Amino acid sequence: MKKFSYEIKDEVGIHARPAGLLVKEAKKFESRIMVNKDGKTAEAKKLMALMGLGVKCGQTVEIEIEGYDEDAAYQEIKSFFENNL
Repeated sequence: MKKFSYEIKDEVGIHARPAGLLVKEAKKFESRIMVNKDGKTAEAKKLMALMGLGVKCGQTVEIEIEGYDEDAAYQEIKSFFENNL
């Protein structure tokens, strides 16, 4: 399992547009990709679950990636967060 934490820098947090892009990115991988915030967890492949976390600018999320292609998924998802959120 791979993990990383990321502080959201997007002014409006994880809203519809970046959440949709994250889902699209996550679906490229077989690995299970989970986003955790304040004890709540959402699968990165499920748009409504991600938006349900209510992540705002300045909040920190923890991402856990586990599965067959977790190394590649870790690199891509971490890069996605750094470039889009």
